[in-house]
Amino acid sequence: MKLIVPMAGRGTRVRPHSHVTPKPLLHVKGRSVVERIVDLFARVLPEVPDEGVFVLGPDFGEGIRDQLRDICERHNMTARFAVQHTAEGTAHAVGAADEHLTGQGVVVFADTLFDMDETVDVGDADVIAWVKHVDDPRRFGIAVRDGERVTKLIEKPEDPVSNEALIGIYYVKDLADLHDEINYLIEHDVRGKGGEFQLTDAMDRLLQAGKVFKTAGVSAWMDCGTIPALLETTGKMLDRESDDLHHGTVTDSVIHDPVYIGPGATVKGSVVGPHVSIEAGAEVTGSILRDSIVFSEGRVKQSVLRDSIVGRHALAEGTARVVNIGDHSEMVH
Repeated sequence: MKLIVPMAGRGTRVRPHSHVTPKPLLHVKGRSVVERIVDLFARVLPEVPDEGVFVLGPDFGEGIRDQLRDICERHNMTARFAVQHTAEGTAHAVGAADEHLTGQGVVVFADTLFDMDETVDVGDADVIAWVKHVDDPRRFGIAVRDGERVTKLIEKPEDPVSNEALIGIYYVKDLADLHDEINYLIEHDVRGKGGEFQLTDAMDRLLQAGKVFKTAGVSAWMDCGTIPALLETTGKMLDRESDDLHHGTVTDSVIHDPVYIGPGATVKGSVVGPHVSIEAGAEVTGSILRDSIVFSEGRVKQSVLRDSIVGRHALAEGTARVVNIGDHSEMVH
């Protein structure tokens, strides 16, 4: 079982935090989005993935590959890598992993966090698409039904005929079939929304070819694709995982849980919380924080922050405002 994770995107909506770290490797309460996804599928799939295939951008360095190798090693998986040299859509991204598209696997885009209550029953399905009912499906691909049977998949419809959004997670019994349909789109220059090669279109070709297509639901679906969404999702994860919060050192401080204090993190003479994540090795001194994230090795001194993010190895000192400070940067007043 393979886990195919396209993650070559630039993460422009979470800049400056994605300048150095790809968005799927940003941490949400102590673990990266990618690791949380691997954790989940190791739990819910009938067969635990033994191979992780990560589609990276051409400028992603060896440090990023090392992080992904470490995640895979912790889950007894082998890490494989492919490169998407140009950004030409979701199908193009998956197609960049062409030599690895064999056997069964799950394709998952690491833009969101999600949860599932039960083990997935694959049964006789050739494809399982995870879906979520949304109020406005125009930003998503949708599944169209005739009764219980899925009849068509449409990418970002202007006039939606369904509120069942495709959330970018697919189980595929034979990845070679998907590979063939992606190749068809590219070889015949069949471009969809935005002039790009869309995975929804490749999946719809499988559906129209008669493959057994089923859907599955998620119990939670949380966006990590923008700064406000990352803050909101971090707050939700703190609420959901409130039994595993304090790992660092707290001195002369008041903590209004849920507050995550990562390994090696320190909080001194401060009032922190609720909904604050202080990642590993970070330091908060003489400050007041709420609804904020301090990434690993970040420092906050004599500041009052809310709805803020302080990047890795960054410093916020003497400030009282909403801030968004990138890695290795300083904001000192």
